[in-house]
Amino acid sequence: MDTRFKVIFLIAVLVMCSLPIMGILKGPPIPVEEPAQSVSPAQRPSVLAQQEDTMVEIPAGEFILGSNQGGYNEKPQHVLMLDTYWIDQYEVTYQQYMEFVETTGHRLPGPPSRYARKLEALRGLNQPVTYVSWSDAVAYCEWKGKRLPTEREWEKAIRGSDGRTWPWGEGRDGFPANFDGEADGFEVTAPVGSFSKDRSMYGVYDGAGNVMEWVEDWYVEDTYRRAVKPGVVRSKPTSTYKTMRGGGYMSQGIDLRITNRSFIVPDFRDEAIGFRCARSKQDKEPIILSSGLWNVNRENQNNRG
Repeated sequence: MDTRFKVIFLIAVLVMCSLPIMGILKGPPIPVEEPAQSVSPAQRPSVLAQQEDTMVEIPAGEFILGSNQGGYNEKPQHVLMLDTYWIDQYEVTYQQYMEFVETTGHRLPGPPSRYARKLEALRGLNQPVTYVSWSDAVAYCEWKGKRLPTEREWEKAIRGSDGRTWPWGEGRDGFPANFDGEADGFEVTAPVGSFSKDRSMYGVYDGAGNVMEWVEDWYVEDTYRRAVKPGVVRSKPTSTYKTMRGGGYMSQGIDLRITNRSFIVPDFRDEAIGFRCARSKQDKEPIILSSGLWNVNRENQNNRG
């Protein structure tokens, strides 16, 4: 073999053998860092215009909780008494939540992954805020001097006192709420209060559709059975899930009934989950308008962070 060819062949072998060693010395490629927030500050909407927070008075009295025609976790249907309380007339909007974020530095509403579907379509200023966890919802309500409603408060506010199946009564002709896909005219969530029929007898909107809503309670499957059992010691049950109530824009079938009880881990964030806030009568003397609504005095709110 020609000496010159041998030298070239030897150099080629040495180069090929050195490649793995060079890769080891160089180390693994530097990963692309995920953005800390799903939206940059430049993309945040201006929320200089202050919105009034309208709450509805739910009068003291009895109402029907649960359903004997529903799932196991909705039974038995029984009558319950609640004192007067107030609940937001509408689900908390993206604009309202962004005011909270900009004031307190709380994390932005967004999914754990940057590959969420339809993210921009869900961020209309008057659409309900989504991609918030249970603790995010709690933090917002506390900042407003409020709290999350209990399951019982939520159901009475949306169902009324007569045990109806939907806010408008019985029957589901057409699309009285934002649910069951896009046939109602909205690909995703609608601006709050868009569906006049999705309004309870007390004037609370969007209980049947738009987004499922976080409530205060830990989820306990047989909580209604515990409540009606005489002589049972009321030990606090343990749970790893928080309860959600109401239907979302993708909900179908039995999920649309007011009595349906959903649940998920409290740190879960999703495009179909939002919330509204409530207050008890003893929390603060409200300012009642002629319609029974309460406009929060923004100058005197607690916990403004």
